[in-house]
Amino acid sequence: MKITVAGVAKEYEEGITIAKLIELENVETPEYVTVSLNDEFALKDEYAVKELKDGDSVEFLYFMGGGAR
Repeated sequence: MKITVAGVAKEYEEGITIAKLIELENVETPEYVTVSLNDEFALKDEYAVKELKDGDSVEFLYFMGGGAR
């Protein structure tokens, strides 16, 4: 099946979960990543069970804090 990851179309096996995709994509600091699935935030509690479907679009997001001087 085809999934778009960070704007790049890639082939993956059927039934892959968000957690498995994070592993296969070697996501840096996975404990801090937020996943956008088809332009909606996925719940971290569902990463291990949420199966991706053909045509899904996934983005890995990191929220950075900053401050004023």
